Amino acid sequence: MTTDRAATDARRTDIKQRHVLTHRPSSSARGLHHVALICSDAERTIRFYQELLEFPLTEVIENPDHSGSSRFFFDAGSGNLLAFVDFPGIDLEPYREVLGGLHHVVISVDPATWERLRGKLEAAGVPHQVESGASLHFKDPDGARLELLADHLGEMHGARVL
Repeated sequence: MTTDRAATDARRTDIKQRHVLTHRPSSSARGLHHVALICSDAERTIRFYQELLEFPLTEVIENPDHSGSSRFFFDAGSGNLLAFVDFPGIDLEPYREVLGGLHHVVISVDPATWERLRGKLEAAGVPHQVESGASLHFKDPDGARLELLADHLGEMHGARVL
């Protein structure tokens, strides 16, 4: 697929001019409670997120939506949670990017932590890609795309987005 870069840039500029408010009202939301993903192996997911990425597991509760299923909550910083749901006994398809589905989850970390986690990913043999010197892209054990970003919350590659 080829993209007309000039047309894409013009469309982005038009959307920004028409929809990004100069006097933005306060959001109706209090914050992001949690992002929930599906995992195929609870133990593997806990090892990856708690031991490798250093996101403490905060709670494991029954999933009221499905008997025998659990929800696992990890501290993603700033009062945010990253959650996983397992569905034992259900044969799930491998992760796929689909229209309307998850593209990737971005977690902000300080630069020293970014370097430490990059080293841990390398030592664990997790394939990853570094972009812009502050963005680390990789996949979790089930294929969900993750990014560790060494920018402050509300910034993206030096630009204020909040």
